[in-house]
This record gives sequence, structure tokens and C-alpha cells, in this order.
Amino acid sequence: MRVLGMGNALVDILAKLESDDSLQVMGLPKGSMQLINEDELLKILDSIKIFDTYHASGGSAGNAVRGLAELGVHAGFIGKTGSDYYGKFYEEDLRKSHVVPHLLEDTLASGCAMGMISPDGERTFATYLGAASNLQAEDLSEEMFAGYEYFHIEGYLVQNPELIRKACRLAKAAGSKISLDMASYNIVESNHDFFKELLTEYTDIVFANEEEAYAYTQAEPEEAVKMLGALCEIAIVKVGSKGSLIMRGDEIAVVGVDKYKCLDTTGAGDLYAAGFLYGLIHKQSLEICGKIGSILAGNVIEIMGTKMEKDRWNKIKTLVHSLTAN
Repeated sequence: MRVLGMGNALVDILAKLESDDSLQVMGLPKGSMQLINEDELLKILDSIKIFDTYHASGGSAGNAVRGLAELGVHAGFIGKTGSDYYGKFYEEDLRKSHVVPHLLEDTLASGCAMGMISPDGERTFATYLGAASNLQAEDLSEEMFAGYEYFHIEGYLVQNPELIRKACRLAKAAGSKISLDMASYNIVESNHDFFKELLTEYTDIVFANEEEAYAYTQAEPEEAVKMLGALCEIAIVKVGSKGSLIMRGDEIAVVGVDKYKCLDTTGAGDLYAAGFLYGLIHKQSLEICGKIGSILAGNVIEIMGTKMEKDRWNKIKTLVHSLTAN
């Protein structure tokens, strides 16, 4: 099976904060994702220079397909970068992760996501999209989608409805199942009608955390997963340390999680999606799919950023194989 992702090609610049007071100074609501302009980017960069920072390739869909590639799934990624250092860094990192890059080049600078990590591990993003925001419907071709059985898309792209519509049509024409990560509660609140279109017309698998699910359904997780499940083939609502709720038809699975030491929640939802899709591709039960997702998410929150070392991935693979061996 082959999985294609499409999203904002962003380089993460992560800073571990000493307190949430810094978020107030920067005017950023804790746990949100705010789009910023170049001037705001420069101000935030100035604000975080006193903290330790970490650079890595990121973006929600990019994180997910890299996770799948680490597990041995053939994965590709569609995005747009600038012709600069960060653009080259992003492409090289995809290749190192064994992801096939379908990257277009733009005159704008490559995008970056400023990730502020609170002491409790919660992350707040201020994102300068740059070149990533110039990915357009006319950039897409049938050839990009050929041979992929799953197409994973991030909700952060909803500001460009025509791009998503064309991508979904091309994916469906290629025979792909469409997987959507709802991305952020404030994105869902601001684009509710378009999310409704996506869920009812294109999406086969939807991932949401409890805040995103509430933003769409105005319901608590147990009811929200049923409402989302009525719209899609499979609905997943993640409830943090309590695990996840999964619905397919009349089947509901409640999946718990093991305890992990949370350092940084960046990428947890993305890696959960990677693990879940891996299980689904290998025809596992909903419970096993959720457990694999939780293993990946639990491991990534124990590190800074989303790039896990080889030894950690080897341990993850051993756990995953033990779940899928029967």
C-alpha cells in the first residue's frame, strides 16, 4: 500500500518556554495555531531567542507520512517551498526519511512554524506560511496521485478550498481513500461550512482531538465520534491521556494509552494518524489501529520535536509487529 500526503511544507522552529507568560507577551492563545506575517515572525523570533530552540522539518501531513515511511510504508508528499536553505533542508529531510517528494518551488521564502512548548508539554504554533501558502490547484496533476491507495490531507489547508477540492477529486479518480486531520480547533471554528463539505463529500477517515471535535459538533467526545462517524467511513476522536474513541459503522472501539513522560506534544496527532493508517493498511482491527497510533504518539511526546532517533523507532517497530503478528 502507498500513502500520499499533502500539506504545508514547514520547517519547525521549536522553543521550550519557562512559563506561559511568554505566550501572553506574544499574544498567542495557548494550544492554538495562529497564522502570522513576516513582521510578526521577526518579533516572535526576537522573543524566543533567550530560549533553547530546535529546528526540524514539520507540517502536519508531512509528519504523518514520514511516520508511515519509518514503518515501511511507501509514502509521498505534495507541498511547496522556496528556493532557499529551508526549502533544500525540507526536501533532503523527506528523502532521508524515504518519502518521495512532490515539491514545487516558489519565489517566496520557505514557510516555518514557530512552536512554543509550555512547561506542561502543550504546544502553541505561530505559523509563517510563506511559499507553502502558494500551493495552488493548478499545481496538481493526475501523475502525482497515480498509484497511491490513501491520500492524507491536513485541515490547515482549508484556506484554499479549490486546492483541496481538486486534490480530493484527483485522489478519488486514482482510487484513493481520503484521510483528513482536522488540525486545530480555531481552524475548524473559522471554516465550519467547508469542513462540512469535506466530511460529507470527500472524506473516508477523519481524525480530530476532543477540542476539534467539539468545535465541529458542539458535543462531548462520546457523542462527537458518533456524529462524525455518521458522515465518514471511520471517525477517530483523540482524548489525550485517556486514549481515543473510534467508530466505523455500528462498531465503536475505546482505546486507552500507556503512560508516557510528556516533554513536547508537537506531532502527537500526526504520529497517531500515521500509526492508525499503518494498522488500517495492514487490515488490523480498530482497537489495534488505535493502539499503534497511541504507541507512535506516546513516543513522540517524550522528545523535543517530531524527529525520533533510530533506536526509538526500532523499539516502536518491535511493539507494532508484536501487535500485528497474530
